[in-house]
Amino acid sequence: MSGGIRSGAGRKAIPIDLKELEKLCVMQCTDEEIAAWLGVSLRTIRNRRKQPAFAEVMRRGKAKGCIVVRRAQLRLLEDGNATMAVWLGKNMLGQSDSMQITGAHGGPVQTESRSDFSRLSVEELRVLQATLSKVTGKGAL
Repeated sequence: MSGGIRSGAGRKAIPIDLKELEKLCVMQCTDEEIAAWLGVSLRTIRNRRKQPAFAEVMRRGKAKGCIVVRRAQLRLLEDGNATMAVWLGKNMLGQSDSMQITGAHGGPVQTESRSDFSRLSVEELRVLQATLSKVTGKGAL
C-alpha cells in the first residue's frame, strides 16, 4: 500500500512472498515469528492481514497446519498409542473421564455403620454418654 495524494507517493510496499508466508502459517508460526522470518515489522504483518488475498493465504496455511497435526495424531492412534486414543477421544469426540459408583440396581450406595461399644470400659461409656448428652442436649440415654 502506498500513501500520499500523488500517484506513486509514499513508501513502496515491501514485497512478501505469499508461498513463503503460507509455509510459515502451516507451521503455526505467530505473527511475531512471521515478521522476523520475512524481515518486516509486526505492524506490516498486521496491516497486510487487512488485504483479502494476504489474509486468505494465512487462513489457508493455518488450516493446512491443523490438518498436518491431525494426520500425525491419527497415525499415532493407528500405531496403537493408547494415550493418543484417549486424547483424541476427549478432544474430538467429547469423551471424558468419569467414574460413577452406584449401589444395587443403579441406586445409591448403601452404607451401614454400627459402633461396637462392647470393648469400652464402664468409665469410657460414662464419658461417651456425657459427651452425647452435651451434644444432643438430652439427658441420660
